[in-house]
Amino acid sequence: MGETKEIYLAGGCFWGVEEYFSLVPGVVDAESGYANGSTVEPSYEDVCRGDTGHAEAVRVTYDPNVISLKTLVEQLFAIIDPLSVNGQGNDVGAQYRTGVYYVDEGDLPDIREVFDAVRAKLGAEVAVELGPLRCFYPAEEYHQDYLRKNPRGYCHVDFGSLSDVRTLQQEEDAPDWSRYAKPSDEELRGRLTAQQYAVTQHGGTERAFSGEYDSHFESGIYVDVATGQPLFSSEDKFDSGCGWPAFARPIDGTAITLRDDRSFGMHRIEVRSSGGNSHLGHVFHDGPEKLGGLRYCINSAALHFVPCERLAEEGYADWA
Repeated sequence: MGETKEIYLAGGCFWGVEEYFSLVPGVVDAESGYANGSTVEPSYEDVCRGDTGHAEAVRVTYDPNVISLKTLVEQLFAIIDPLSVNGQGNDVGAQYRTGVYYVDEGDLPDIREVFDAVRAKLGAEVAVELGPLRCFYPAEEYHQDYLRKNPRGYCHVDFGSLSDVRTLQQEEDAPDWSRYAKPSDEELRGRLTAQQYAVTQHGGTERAFSGEYDSHFESGIYVDVATGQPLFSSEDKFDSGCGWPAFARPIDGTAITLRDDRSFGMHRIEVRSSGGNSHLGHVFHDGPEKLGGLRYCINSAALHFVPCERLAEEGYADWA
C-alpha cells in the first residue's frame, strides 16, 4: 500500500456511514467523529443539543491507487437523500446534515465534478455542503464500529449500492461474467441437491460445521455451484472456527454483489454471485487483520471446488 489520503464525509447518523465506507475496497480506515463545528472536543451530548455547529461525519482514509476520490464521493450520494436539509432517515437536526469536507485543495475539481453530475441528474441544487475541513474530533469509543458491535443497531443506510463500487483495477480488468447467467429453475432443480437449491435460490443456511468445505484447504478455486462462476480462491481461505468456509476476499471484486439483509432483527451484508445471483452467505468484519479484516462466511452448499490439477479440464485454465 502506498501513501494514503483522507476525505471527510457526512451523511446523517455516522454509524451506518462508517460501516458502509469501511466495506469499500481501497478504504484503509473509517472513523466516526464531529466535523466543522465551533466548539473544541465536543461530546456526543454536546452535539445532540444542536448548538455546537458540528456535523456527524466520518474520516475516510483511503489508498488512491486502489479507489478514486470520485468513486468515494459518488458512493456518499448513493446512500443519502441529497435534497434533504438537516436530516437523513429518522434523524433530524443540523448535526445530521450532509457534506463533503476536503483537506487537499487539489481534490476540489474531482469533488465538484461529482456534485455537478448529481445536480444535472436531479435538475436541482443539492443540500450537501462542500468545503474545506475546519476541524474534526473523533467520537467516543462506543460510537466507533458501532454496527459491528451491535448488529441489531439502528442504521438508515442501504448497503446495496456497495455492489456498484469499482476499484481502479476492476475498472480496467473486470472479467466478463455474462457466461455465468442463471439457468432456468427447471434446470437448477435437476442439477442441484435439495440443500444446494435451498441455499442458493432461497437464501437458506446450512448447519454450522456440516458443510464439506469448512475444513477443506486443498489448492484450487471455489465456483458457484449453480452457474460455475469463479468466486473464491484457496489462497484466501482461512480457518475462522465459525463452522462455515471463510475467505478473506473474493477471487475478483466483481465476482460478487452485496445486499442489505435486515432479516431476523439484525443488519447484515449478504453476499451473492454477480453472474447468477446465487445466495452465498454474508460478510463480516472479524477476519484476520493481516488479510484485510474481512470474513466472507460462505455456505459449502453454494460452492463447487475445482482443484488446481483440474482447472484446465473443467474450463478454468485462465484462473491457474
